[in-house]
Amino acid sequence: MVRPRPEVAPAQPWSFPKPASYQLGNGLRVELFNRPGQHVTSTRLLVPAPLVVEPRDVEGVAAMVSRTMDEGTQSHSADELAELFERDGVALGAGYAARGLTVELEATTSHTERGWELLRECLSEPVFPEAEVDRHVRQRLAEIDHEFASPGNRAALEWSSTFYESRSRASRPAWGSTESVGRITSADCVRFHQQWVRPGGATVVVAGDLDEPVVLASLERTLGQWHTESPADADDSLAAIVAEATPRLVFVDRPGSVQTEIMIGSLGPDRRAPGGWAPYPALSFVLGGAPTARLDSVLREEKGFTYGFRAGFRPRSSGGTFFAAGSVRADATVEALEIALDVLDGAGRGFTGTEARMAVDYIGKTAPARYATADAVADEAASLRLDGLSTGFVTDYLAQLATLTAADLDRAWQLWANQPRCIVLVGDAQLYADAVRSLDVGGVTVVH
Repeated sequence: MVRPRPEVAPAQPWSFPKPASYQLGNGLRVELFNRPGQHVTSTRLLVPAPLVVEPRDVEGVAAMVSRTMDEGTQSHSADELAELFERDGVALGAGYAARGLTVELEATTSHTERGWELLRECLSEPVFPEAEVDRHVRQRLAEIDHEFASPGNRAALEWSSTFYESRSRASRPAWGSTESVGRITSADCVRFHQQWVRPGGATVVVAGDLDEPVVLASLERTLGQWHTESPADADDSLAAIVAEATPRLVFVDRPGSVQTEIMIGSLGPDRRAPGGWAPYPALSFVLGGAPTARLDSVLREEKGFTYGFRAGFRPRSSGGTFFAAGSVRADATVEALEIALDVLDGAGRGFTGTEARMAVDYIGKTAPARYATADAVADEAASLRLDGLSTGFVTDYLAQLATLTAADLDRAWQLWANQPRCIVLVGDAQLYADAVRSLDVGGVTVVH
């Protein structure tokens, strides 16, 4: 017997989970997301201190501090700490981004308090052993070599150094250069940690199957015992200053390269964009967020020049960027660049209702699945908190997203479509630079 096909009901409106907010005795803000049935607790600790606070001569020291806080404390050696984390099944990781330090901790419910106690120890009494810091410095220097060898990373580094003024922190690698990382010592890590890694202004986000009174008492016994003086104010005015003399194109020469990395970037909005943020994820999807997007449909599906060409808006805490990027066959360098620019210019002639609906359906209807796990909830809450936003932002922009039309996408695109572009190519400049100049994209600078 063949049963009739079931009716698919329309997706219901969905809201991001709301946290219960508290503050510990040491001033540390707490956001608790109760996710019943999820017995691995996800913790994110956020310490706001933008990269601009790093001393210029040792840029990368913030990332080095994040890597070495657990490499020995006043109470335990690096090996002892590693054994303690492993014995209790606690996973710890840390990293530094433009707005500050983020520490991630995953543990089963029964071992979460032990994880928080070990985290407090790493935050409040790290000793930054010289041998461990030197080891991580050497590792970071090796990573920088790999980043320069990667066409995508090389293009991103060149784009940032070209698009932003040299005095702007955004013009230089977030985790430091070969020269600055090579100067970092244990003493530099100690100084940075003492000045900037503090509970004042920091937030801890916890998501999982939580008993709130029990969790709060546990946090007070552990992270609540992390005490330091209040941090100094940070001047973020030099974070991302755009250089003059746009548009421009830089061709990084790699003789014999069989592919060319193309990166096209310009100014874009941040999450506080006038008119709301919702149109911009939709525009990203339509232009370069799926195999059916405008760029891929031509460069990949029709021409076969690339395995994938992506585009999208990337918000910063103040302002943002728009990028379109991908690798193409070397012999298609000129035509692929011309097509990509034509697609972006052609977007100004309008989007279709079908494109708008596909973007709205994909982004909106997959949201509940994207945020189904405790770690995804904690990650999103942490990212928004560092940007000075609450998780209500997600609920609000998804509600706006559901109402978007093609006309809304047109209006949002027109606000940013005419921003000057900076273009970086990484490939065989000897073969293709002259042909690129013929595209009337402005002056072409070749970097060897």
